[in-house]
Amino acid sequence: MEWVDGLNAAIAYIEEHLEEELDYDTLARIACCPAYHYQRMFAYMAGVPLSEYIRRRRMSRAAVDLQTGDKVVDVGLRYGYQSPTAFNRAFQAVHGIAPSVVREEGAVVKSFPPLRFTVTIKGAEEMEYRIEKRDAFRIVGISAPLDQDIEKNFSLVPQMWGKAAGNGTITRLAALMEGSPMGLLGVSACGDGEAWRYWIAVASEREAEGFETYTVPAAVWAVFPGEGSSLSLQELERRVVTEWLPSSGYVYGSAPDVEVYLNADPANAKYEVWIPVVKQEG
Repeated sequence: MEWVDGLNAAIAYIEEHLEEELDYDTLARIACCPAYHYQRMFAYMAGVPLSEYIRRRRMSRAAVDLQTGDKVVDVGLRYGYQSPTAFNRAFQAVHGIAPSVVREEGAVVKSFPPLRFTVTIKGAEEMEYRIEKRDAFRIVGISAPLDQDIEKNFSLVPQMWGKAAGNGTITRLAALMEGSPMGLLGVSACGDGEAWRYWIAVASEREAEGFETYTVPAAVWAVFPGEGSSLSLQELERRVVTEWLPSSGYVYGSAPDVEVYLNADPANAKYEVWIPVVKQEG
């Protein structure tokens, strides 16, 4: 499958450039996937964020270098750490021991081999979905910048929702809702070449003081319904990437990811996950 080949090509590139600064946009281009979607897909398939995988691979190599006699300061600089303190902290986080004691008798370090992606289609549990082609639509709401390393955003989005619920923003947005998709929206607008932002918004053509606007581009969407807590939503997203996408005949498109909350009760929400897709060639 071509997109799995792309993921493995990006892994090979990481291996060849562990001693250099790795650019996530470059890795995404090698994987033939928009940068934001590449990081999400990697995390779901590998079980760890991209940044953590790179950190583990560097520290695995660093341990070998230290075992063969290289100096701690040289190894730290080799893998991008400008201070011995930063390298020591990163090394201990992975191996549980300081780099200075690696060559001592009985010192135990960890090895994290390079990944190789394969796909096993299980089909154990059905998934409902529909394919929907939509013109561009306008949203009204609030937004905040996202970091290019999506691991750093894991706390930002829940904090945004909590603040919006507490200060009345959600109620004000609900009053502006019109058109489709009809629901409270969580939009990850992270297209290549644009500043990454996360939106809490509604579809609307109305103007409202204090809110921003954004146009979600025209796209084809695979839409997956679900219900439950935020954890069940994350599990649905994981299944979409690891189970549905490999056998679907589609690959990720370049439009935003959209979460549509039909019932915003955080403990028992009804929602839809919209992922942009394009038909895979060949």
